[in-house]
Amino acid sequence: MPGTQGPLNAFLDLRQMPVANAELGPLAGLRLAVKDIYDVAGYRTGCGNPQKFEEAHAASRTAAAVQTILDAGARFVGKTQTDELAFSLFGQNAHFPYPVNPAAPKRVTGGSSSGSAAAVAGGLANIATGSDTGGSIRAPASFCGLIGLRTTHGRIPLEGAMKLASSFDTFGWFADDIETYEAVGKLLLGRDPHQHPLTRPLSIRWLDAFVMGPAEAEQYARMKALAASVIGQPVETEYAFASFPDELYWCFRRLQAFEAWREHGAWISAGGRLSPGVEERFGFGRTVDARTAATEAARRLAFRDELGALLGNDSFLVLPTVPGAAPLAASTPEQFQAYRERALHLLCLSGLSGFPQITLPIGSVDGAPFGLSLLGPSGSDVALIRLGRKILDAARKV
Repeated sequence: MPGTQGPLNAFLDLRQMPVANAELGPLAGLRLAVKDIYDVAGYRTGCGNPQKFEEAHAASRTAAAVQTILDAGARFVGKTQTDELAFSLFGQNAHFPYPVNPAAPKRVTGGSSSGSAAAVAGGLANIATGSDTGGSIRAPASFCGLIGLRTTHGRIPLEGAMKLASSFDTFGWFADDIETYEAVGKLLLGRDPHQHPLTRPLSIRWLDAFVMGPAEAEQYARMKALAASVIGQPVETEYAFASFPDELYWCFRRLQAFEAWREHGAWISAGGRLSPGVEERFGFGRTVDARTAATEAARRLAFRDELGALLGNDSFLVLPTVPGAAPLAASTPEQFQAYRERALHLLCLSGLSGFPQITLPIGSVDGAPFGLSLLGPSGSDVALIRLGRKILDAARKV
């Protein structure tokens, strides 16, 4: 298994192979980093695990979405570190030196798209691909001060990507400027199937309450006020779904783990080796039986219908991306777990519904980035990017 290279531990230290890209196009001159769960022709896909890397053969073709970016002129600059089998939230893969968060060096980058976030935040790439199953675009983007969109589930093809939990897996990317972000979005997303303008922002008080403490609450209020100056004041509601927040959290946890075990359980049972934290998460999936999964799948469908009805054609949610700034890299396991649970209560809504959510880097706590999110109806990805542009333009003027 290769190590990492560079001061941020973002890139894998692999023998460089030529990867063709178009000389002209809307992304010409931009550098592209690729998370090591996506195939790149000529490279093995290691998925953050030494055994997987040793067992892999060099890919014969590049993942479809990555190829689209190359065909638009972006230049490949390397494969980036990922959490093991993309099943972690903090970017601390035991097999590698941890990536450095350039925006807050004493704090984690977030994961599982850890190296990609570090590469863009550190100016080593203009665009970096990631994935979002449970938050692996949104959390690192918030932690590292980047733009990140969890796309509508199924909207961007995942051919040539490692699967974790197929009904949750989505393709995503990072950039630190909205112009680049929107240019990539135009290529990958095309025209929104959701054709109604998003004009009615909503805010749910119990979601807002998941911010960590007074400093985070103060900063979140400032971010909401900035956004309101552009998109209008969110209508605040105590809207309660049929399932309680803890029930939605466990619905996500059980279904994600069930699918992850279904995807990778045979390999693990045959001797696949994992580091302790990741092994525990897959082990939890092994305990989720088919009846429990069916019950949670029904809960998920009911929630999706409820959220869709709440948003209708013209509404979108304004919410904190995560509870606050990234945890300190030196946090205890108990502190990481407490943050993870709180974060997943926020992150699971987009995953369970399949609806898109964008995080915008407009806040900070103790000098570390903290993102604001917009969550829209299914198929409103481009509309969210455009709303994000308006908010970021306003933030530049403050």
